[in-house]
Amino acid sequence: MNPKQLTIAIDGYSSTGKSTLAKDLAVALGLNYIDSGAMYRAVALYALENNLVNDGQISPELINKLNDIHIAFQFNPDNKKSETFLNGRNVEDKIRSTAVSAIVSEVAAIPEVRRHLVHLQKSMGKTGGVVMDGRDIGSVVFPDAELKIFMTADEDVRVLRRWKELQDKGYNTTIEEVRENLNHRDHLDTTRADSPLIKTEDAIVLDNSHLTQQEQLKLAISWANKVQAMVEESQKVQC
Repeated sequence: MNPKQLTIAIDGYSSTGKSTLAKDLAVALGLNYIDSGAMYRAVALYALENNLVNDGQISPELINKLNDIHIAFQFNPDNKKSETFLNGRNVEDKIRSTAVSAIVSEVAAIPEVRRHLVHLQKSMGKTGGVVMDGRDIGSVVFPDAELKIFMTADEDVRVLRRWKELQDKGYNTTIEEVRENLNHRDHLDTTRADSPLIKTEDAIVLDNSHLTQQEQLKLAISWANKVQAMVEESQKVQC
């Protein structure tokens, strides 16, 4: 019997490094990486580009356009990254803009959007062997994931990380603007009626306020190896 490939769900607050860990972990373990947050950002970008946002309010018409929104991921061998494509166009940089960040939580709070993307995410990961990060992966998308990680970090650390990321990409914004945006997103993510951000009982908390990228990866790999050993032992018993 071939060993079962793990499904790893990584959830947590904005700017805690979920995507960084998920990508690193997928490479280290030879699993596929799926960026669920990028999918919501792609929908938000579609709304912006198609005049479906007015004074921060999302037009109900977006719901009728969901079947016109096609999202895919392609691996770029030049930078060794998985990049997001919206209707055949590479939008990896555009979806990280401050304009998209300002509305993505509102877009993600729309039940019809969540149901549409959760269906796609479940389809992408139905065979296992995936690492997916987001805000409802362990609770909704993959409730039976073998390993669930919930990421958090001190607010000041998160704000500084996000501000530096935006500065590196050429976006001119202030520390306080970044803090306001993160607090706003945290509030929406944790209080929305449809699949809010929560820590499931079986999730392991990873507070990376004072961890390096390599340190958090080493820790996550140790958890994954332990879970993999348990899964393989269970398979042997069943055989």
